[in-house]
Amino acid sequence: MVIQFEKLLSDLGIQFQNRKLLKQAFTHASYRNEHRTEIGQDNERLEFLGDAVLELLVSEYLFLKFPKMPEGELTRLRATIVCEPSLVRFATKLNFDKYIRLGRGEEISGGRKRPALLADVFEAFVGAYYLDQGLQPVKEFLHRFVVSELQDVNAPLLTDYKTMLQEHVQREGLGALSYQILEERGPAHNREFVAQVLLDYRPMGEGTGRSKKEAEQHAAQMTMMMLGKI
Repeated sequence: MVIQFEKLLSDLGIQFQNRKLLKQAFTHASYRNEHRTEIGQDNERLEFLGDAVLELLVSEYLFLKFPKMPEGELTRLRATIVCEPSLVRFATKLNFDKYIRLGRGEEISGGRKRPALLADVFEAFVGAYYLDQGLQPVKEFLHRFVVSELQDVNAPLLTDYKTMLQEHVQREGLGALSYQILEERGPAHNREFVAQVLLDYRPMGEGTGRSKKEAEQHAAQMTMMMLGKI
């Protein structure tokens, strides 16, 4: 399948000077592995760069937007914005899934809708756009499509997903709801936790965070997405 990016750029209202960078941002490793004769790279390095650009610009926005908010709350809010479930929502809202170049096996297995893959593509796109246009256009892009959600106090990014999930489970009679910590990784000063929702003892969404509570919030958010409620 030949993917044309003109509609995407038109919908986003942006330009790319280097179309190879744009194509790379949407190229999954599975595609590169199956098309070794095609010159180009996958999006993993761009994902690394985009993650750093996202953190910088979201941090700047929050720092200026909430001058009285303490460092801990700023960190929590930033983590809510750049976590996997949020990035998946942004990528889906912008129809990024339609433009991903996947290998045949990944396509058949549903990779186009896989949350981790969508989040990676969003980060890779940010990295590619930064390399192509510089910091200011990326800032404008993020303000239009990402941090603008913070203008509304009822925005999804500010929602208590654990409470939302608990209320939904009780209302629909879906069974017992619990959380488990799957993994703790990183040094003591930079700890990261991986949490998972168990719904009626069945594993559901997973999430990561700098604390167990934050990881559980992201797991609840992912579960709500899986249930089609956000």
